[in-house]
Amino acid sequence: MIVLMALRIPNWLRRTLLVLGLLLLAISLAVGGVWLYLNPTPDRTDGIVYGQRNGRDLTMDVFRPARPNGRGVVFAVSGSWKSKSPGAVPVSTVAVFLRAGYTVFAVCHISQPEASVMEIIEDMHRGVRFIRHNATEYGVNPNRLGMVGGSAGGHLSLMTATRGGPLDPAAADPVDRESSAVQAVAIFFPVTDLLNLGTSTENLGDGGPPKSYRKAFGPDAMNMDIWKQIGRDTSPIYHIHRGMPPILIHHGNADTLTPLEQSERFAAGAAELGIDVPIVVHPGKGHGWTTMTMDLFDFVRWFDRHLAAGA
Repeated sequence: MIVLMALRIPNWLRRTLLVLGLLLLAISLAVGGVWLYLNPTPDRTDGIVYGQRNGRDLTMDVFRPARPNGRGVVFAVSGSWKSKSPGAVPVSTVAVFLRAGYTVFAVCHISQPEASVMEIIEDMHRGVRFIRHNATEYGVNPNRLGMVGGSAGGHLSLMTATRGGPLDPAAADPVDRESSAVQAVAIFFPVTDLLNLGTSTENLGDGGPPKSYRKAFGPDAMNMDIWKQIGRDTSPIYHIHRGMPPILIHHGNADTLTPLEQSERFAAGAAELGIDVPIVVHPGKGHGWTTMTMDLFDFVRWFDRHLAAGA
């Protein structure tokens, strides 16, 4: 006969296993909570056409939160001045804004080099005008629009911030009679001065366009006389003015593509006019970092402050 005897588990091991079990449960709940937070279920409409460019539709995706606060965020969907197709923006990318009640407009454009950067800038203005013209339909106040983006999207946001405004009150298209101004901007690592690339790895030292994006500025960009005008026209630093909306910038000090100096010089130019452009510097971070989603909470606070009624 074989007698099976139950093993007696020491108390210390029992306590250790209990602690480990509780720890695993806590981690599972935390991970699940984060996933749920980043995956809300907004009223989403993809592929809304806001204009045309080179025979193609310009589109945006609209995310309406469960509890809208009547304010909007324009998301410049652009990296290297290349954009996405309708429906390609994951809800997790804009979840922080949705959870705070903001209606998000993910504005896409035709990617370079099919469209030049100059045309892309025009199309971003068109996108804001379209949103403002249809603000009542989307349940947002047309005078409470913020704008976000990173890298090229940050550049486009600054171009909208510095050059946004009325177009033509007599335009045949009623959308073009609207203003493209936004009331607050919060962005990541923008290029601000294309004529002075500084220590960027994109700087060939010849005064020309960024080396990897020469075709992005059209066929005349390699003519240095013409480039000087193109570069000035498409650089936010040359359009700073006292009527700009409040601007917040997050930038890593180890960014070699768009060095921190680009944001610092823009802020210095604004300071000359008595305008404070705060820069949140991320030590040791380059052109993007894994915890950028957490920084969006800072963007929400910025918009809460500057887009609130009476701001």
